Amino acid sequence: MTEISFYFNVPSRMEYACRIARKAQRQGSALAVAAEEGALAEFDRQLWRFAAVEFVPHAWAERSGDVPARLHASTVWLSADALASPVHEALLNLGDDVPAGFETFARLYEIVSTDEAERAAARGRWKRYADRGYAIRRHEAGGAS
Repeated sequence: MTEISFYFNVPSRMEYACRIARKAQRQGSALAVAAEEGALAEFDRQLWRFAAVEFVPHAWAERSGDVPARLHASTVWLSADALASPVHEALLNLGDDVPAGFETFARLYEIVSTDEAERAAARGRWKRYADRGYAIRRHEAGGAS
């Protein structure tokens, strides 16, 4: 069953998402990132600016054929459709809704800032996961990422 973790009260959702992506890359793990196209474009820009001395390899899942197969397991995959990711190890949801196919991933990360609209959407996602029987781990900003 998919392990679900919510990270609450983060100052910047995109910056925290970059930290999770960097950690996955450092561990040699693939990470799929699901969101609406606009949020994915912003996340792409943030990854390019995140750390001046290190690069977090990322690509659009729909163009996975352009990435050598040997790199698939250590790439951050961006897509509006989580199922389009060539690797289903971990999923980071930056969207407002429960991503279709999340249950095909071993882990799911949800990031929630202090913005009230984001918090309300997160409460809805939490309830949908819990209603389906998933155990959910709650983390506060400043904890392990």
